[in-house]
Amino acid sequence: MNALLRTILLFLAWLGFIQKPRYLARYAERHPSLADLADDDFVVVKSGAYPKWACFKCPCGCGQKIALSLQKDRRPSWFVVVDWLQRPTVSPSVHQLAGCLSHFRIKRGNVEWTGSPR
Repeated sequence: MNALLRTILLFLAWLGFIQKPRYLARYAERHPSLADLADDDFVVVKSGAYPKWACFKCPCGCGQKIALSLQKDRRPSWFVVVDWLQRPTVSPSVHQLAGCLSHFRIKRGNVEWTGSPR
């Protein structure tokens, strides 16, 4: 992330205009390894101009890498919008069906926990 943009984001959070985001988006051409992911990283893996994957660490703290397909022709798939402050919003929600079983949304870089479906 651009250092100036990060400074602006942190300043706006310090002033109370925005909430400090859990995740900040960056772009890459390859999948990051778990070791390459910082706790606040949200990596959009692109092939040319096309987004293919979104990779980030699970927000529950289990340490698992989550890789969401952004390819419309695959199922399941997700949609990611990144705003000018590099805060990602993911749609639909993310529901881990193995491991920690977390269920959450990412909105403007922040995690919103949701209840499990019954």
